[in-house]
Amino acid sequence: MDIISLVDNMSEEMYLRLKCAAETGKWPEGTVVDKPQKDSALQITMAYQSRHLNSDQILSVGADGHIVDKTKRQLKSEFAELKNNPDNNIARFSDL
Repeated sequence: MDIISLVDNMSEEMYLRLKCAAETGKWPEGTVVDKPQKDSALQITMAYQSRHLNSDQILSVGADGHIVDKTKRQLKSEFAELKNNPDNNIARFSDL
């Protein structure tokens, strides 16, 4: 089975398990992931993100398979929009 057909048929639960293994170096139940497993988990996770998530968040994998990169100007603009949004639920501690 090639990686594309694997990713197309993979459940979100399996994606989350592989993502945990790639990020932490351990499976969700705590078993250590060896180097080849971690490399495969990272590759499959990135392919899943590209095929299914269509994220435009910085440092995620976009639909085109490339890492999403944004300029400082774009990030400042996005953060300004969030700051001015009344539905923004970010906690701010300005009295500290």
